[in-house]
Amino acid sequence: MSSIPFRFKAGGGDQHHHRNTTKFSHKSFKSKHATKNMLKELAKGKKENTETASIHRRRTPHQQTMSKFDRKNQAKQIRETKRQQNKQSGDLFIGRKGAPKIVAVIPLCEDLDAMAAVQSLSQAVDAESQWPLEGYPRVWVDRFSKNLLFVPIKRKIITALDACRCADCVVFLLSPTEEPGEEGELLLKTIEGQGVSNVLTMVQHLNNVDSMKTRAQITASLKSYITHFFPNQEKILSLDSESECSNAMRSLCTGIPRGIKWREDRSWVLAERTQWQSSIDTNATHGEVIFTGVVRGKNLKANRLVQVGDWGHFQIERISDASLAPPGKRIILKTWEAMTSEAKGQGTADGQSLQETLETPNGEQEDLAELAPFEATMDDVDAMSSSEAPKERRGVLLDDHHYFSDDETHLPEPPRRVPKGTSSYQSAWFLGDISDSGSDYEDEMEPTEDMNMTAPALPQDGVDGLDRAFEIDPTGATPSEYPQSEMFLDPSPDQEASQLAEYRASRNDEAKDDLEFPDEIELHPNVLARERLSRYRGLKSLKTSHWETSEDGPHQPEDWPRYFDVPNYKPALNRIRNEALVGGVSPGKRVNIHLRSVPLSLRQNHSPARNLTLYSLHPHEQKYTIANISITLASSHPTPLRSKDTLLLQLGPRRFTIKPLFSHASTTPNNVHKYLRYLHPGQTAVATFVAPLTWGSIPALFFLPPCPSSSTYTPTFVATGTSLPPSKARVIAKRVILTGHPYKIHKKLVTIRYMFFNKEDVNWFKALQLWTRRGRGGFIKESLGTHGYFKAEFDGRINPMDAVGVSLYKRVWPRVAVAWDPDIGRVEERGGGVREVENEGGEMILE
Repeated sequence: MSSIPFRFKAGGGDQHHHRNTTKFSHKSFKSKHATKNMLKELAKGKKENTETASIHRRRTPHQQTMSKFDRKNQAKQIRETKRQQNKQSGDLFIGRKGAPKIVAVIPLCEDLDAMAAVQSLSQAVDAESQWPLEGYPRVWVDRFSKNLLFVPIKRKIITALDACRCADCVVFLLSPTEEPGEEGELLLKTIEGQGVSNVLTMVQHLNNVDSMKTRAQITASLKSYITHFFPNQEKILSLDSESECSNAMRSLCTGIPRGIKWREDRSWVLAERTQWQSSIDTNATHGEVIFTGVVRGKNLKANRLVQVGDWGHFQIERISDASLAPPGKRIILKTWEAMTSEAKGQGTADGQSLQETLETPNGEQEDLAELAPFEATMDDVDAMSSSEAPKERRGVLLDDHHYFSDDETHLPEPPRRVPKGTSSYQSAWFLGDISDSGSDYEDEMEPTEDMNMTAPALPQDGVDGLDRAFEIDPTGATPSEYPQSEMFLDPSPDQEASQLAEYRASRNDEAKDDLEFPDEIELHPNVLARERLSRYRGLKSLKTSHWETSEDGPHQPEDWPRYFDVPNYKPALNRIRNEALVGGVSPGKRVNIHLRSVPLSLRQNHSPARNLTLYSLHPHEQKYTIANISITLASSHPTPLRSKDTLLLQLGPRRFTIKPLFSHASTTPNNVHKYLRYLHPGQTAVATFVAPLTWGSIPALFFLPPCPSSSTYTPTFVATGTSLPPSKARVIAKRVILTGHPYKIHKKLVTIRYMFFNKEDVNWFKALQLWTRRGRGGFIKESLGTHGYFKAEFDGRINPMDAVGVSLYKRVWPRVAVAWDPDIGRVEERGGGVREVENEGGEMILE
């Protein structure tokens, strides 16, 4: 015991113990795949009867709980598929002959230089600079065996959006001393809204900050700012550090581009070189243009049209090979004459022809027609004899019929008073009503079925929004509830005018405080309502009533039958995507794309510093249709957006100037949607207009176009959206509400004024249903006097302060979109007094 230290002896004084290093807690089991117990925990004790489930619900093997072996096999297949996809994406950029990765460099502050950033990145890895193509520096990084094509741009929103649409990676530059401001934040929001591939963030001029502690704080602050838009950013690299620039180049070269969904579904080419035809005819207005670049995305087909930036869409004459010369040989940029001679088989000076034609269009090539050919049909003429004249209308259209006309066979039989318990067969033997007021007699009325609507409805939407506690019959001939008959006298014109002005002044004050009736209109006493609202109709229910389309024929646009329509959208979309996988020039091939009939006037405005990207269009995407896009106002635009205002729309590879119609984003059985005069902040609606077809769900950006006299010509970002399936059957109904004031109230009978101002208008709109904002419903019984007063019966007592309204609807038609011209804003600068105005037809013209 003497050799044992004192601290370990029993009964020692202050005992000291080492920490027990031989015992430690094991980590919890983490399986890469779900186990049976884990699946049981996720089910939370729910047990499903497999016998009944197989009867009521169809289940595939993947929808059932698979065994452990099947789950491991499924996970293995998913890994192999993902590995093959990554390998195919990476093989496109391998080697000196591989396609270059497109890197867009975007400065977010004014004191930053994109070209200096490109030079810092290239010098960090000793990149070999190749020839400049249309102003874009292209480098070869021997360390990673990759080609990089940098696209440095300035702080211009349209140029930045064009560069990010075609970029495989986007490098954002931040400043340590200056904030991005509103313009920099606008760039981030719009780039994020249209879709972006891989993102890398770097800071420039960080060495200008002396303190190392301050540098760390600045970097942390910039990271917090950029992660608000792109949460995957883990680190902010410095352009002043050679090691961090090398790491940035490693990420650019070895990273697999994530891509943009809508861009990868079609073929696209970044034009590295543009050659114009040297036409002998000086009076020629159109000619051939050759664009050189590498095919990306899907296979490029010569039968498809090509969208060239903001120039428009054109047909392909042919696609020829433009492969680069082998390493070590001199690269010769051929002229137009040399390329033309090679196309004719003459060859080059050294006998090596690189202009092999890869694909030419055939008889299935898409044409440039935007509308279907006009075909005159005589069906409507044959249906009506020349000697037959249309019947005179005596009432407003309600759902699918004009009421109070000569033909009243559609009206139900008025109810009769018959003894209780009398069947419908027995009641047929009674001639007329039984004049007995005893309790043994009841009104024979048809049973009504309540309709359950999932979405809440307002009183102005029809019968769905009324209080159904009381039901009345609009055609019932019931005795008057007035205690005694009284003579109705029209007020004097001066007295009526003063009372009307006082009433409308009070209504205007109420509208400022509470917008109960956004669609309310006021008729002038001298205006006939049946003429002012001749195109309007009534609907018993906005959501379920049938919309009679035959009444819209005289008012629809002239080209409406010629617009393209897709009845079965999803099967057609799947067929289009499957056809894109067959044939054409495979991605990764460097080609020359020969376009025919390109306006030579575009050459004057073309700048080599502005990138041009060619996007292959899917079939029928040049044809005009009724486009629908969901729209939501941006948080930076707090004011409402008015319908039919001019907006700049970017939808995928194209931009348009539109005047959209806003409507409710709802799903109704009758496909009728209420027109919105204003789109308020926080509200999601559907913007409808006539534009070329666009397949798939593509992000959309909405801008307010700037004033043509503006020096910067920067549009204002207002909203985002997503394209929806086009539909010509979608009816946009504009609603107007006529309101009246309860003049006299006796139980359920009310005398109403100020809704109409003559007896004829009351009789014309007599079939429409009345409603109040508190949910009461009623009908017009008879007209009183000649100044528009009438008697109405409601299903319950109404409040004297309540307002009585009637809803009318008419179909509004979308307007045609115009292709956006990026140089329209500079017309005033070139032409002096030239300005953009709107003509009587709603089109933008120059004068």
